[in-house]
Amino acid sequence: MDTLDISMDTINSIGYPIYFNDSLAELAAFIERGNYSKFFVLTDEHTGKFCLPVLQKYLGEDAKYDLIEISSGEENKTIDFCVGIWKMLIDFGADRNSLLVNLGGGVISDMGGFAASTYKRGIDFVHVPTTLLSQVDASVGGKTGVDLDSIKNIIGTFAQPKAVFMEHSFISTLPPRQILSGLAEMLKHGLIADAEYWNELKMSDLKSPSAGLVYQSVNIKNDVVIEDPKEKGIRKALNFGHTIGHAVETYSLEHDENPLTHGEAIAIGMICESWLSHKRTGLSIEELNEIVEVFSGLYPRYTIEASCHGELYSLMQKDKKNHGSKINCSLISSIGRHAIDNICTEAELCSSLQYYSSLA
Repeated sequence: MDTLDISMDTINSIGYPIYFNDSLAELAAFIERGNYSKFFVLTDEHTGKFCLPVLQKYLGEDAKYDLIEISSGEENKTIDFCVGIWKMLIDFGADRNSLLVNLGGGVISDMGGFAASTYKRGIDFVHVPTTLLSQVDASVGGKTGVDLDSIKNIIGTFAQPKAVFMEHSFISTLPPRQILSGLAEMLKHGLIADAEYWNELKMSDLKSPSAGLVYQSVNIKNDVVIEDPKEKGIRKALNFGHTIGHAVETYSLEHDENPLTHGEAIAIGMICESWLSHKRTGLSIEELNEIVEVFSGLYPRYTIEASCHGELYSLMQKDKKNHGSKINCSLISSIGRHAIDNICTEAELCSSLQYYSSLA
């Protein structure tokens, strides 16, 4: 079921447009209108291979830009890699009238936005998200950041891009695991804000989410961001699943040879925090079971031994959303309704991990 494919239009965010229709042609026109002194394209080795040639067709063979390529992977989203980007910008002669085009997934969006927002106190940047995760999450909302000592996005800025260009054809270049990574954020949008969208997702082909479903997901997040740009209130709802999920993601990065993707870790976090929602904020047992069934049918089980709970709790204590030493979780009261600012104890958080481990 997808009724929006024929009606998708440009979404207006906080002072910038998000293009869906013929987006790469819109990007070429945007660059030409911008009268930039220079522009640069930031990629990793994957987007450089699969997506840059597509972009090049729209820019034209005579387009003059400098390419900055970094290594892919969350483990490279660090200040050291940012230093490399800044040095390349200096070497290429980037001035304050330059533009950085972030062509890639969430790492490129987060780190490219951070590098641009701090270089010479800020140059213009745009996002061309190439993964499902970056289209429905990282590229929208104006958050930039890098990790420090494996703590997710602990260093960053609020800085809005000049535009975002959604090219759905890039999704076809992704392996199934990366599709599932982005799908977790789409499911989250339904859980926190739109039960009808959650139900539509359940009835859809989730191995290849349509452009219309992506559009709906971006619309949900954008509405939240416009209402609360700096995360003082309702925007905290977008953190559902992330207090526990980020801890699990960091733990996996540090311990596993084949670490969890962001979405896989957030799916675990949403199961755990749905259990907390049942205990704390009124989520019914029927809806808890429904949520568990959906995520369990999509994502493989991850082993979390009880002996790991202490380390995971220590990681949660470093979460940037906390109130002092108190761990602050965003939960839900029912499917489609969020419940922000819930202080959870160590015992409750560890019990939620035990609940996840007990599932068949």
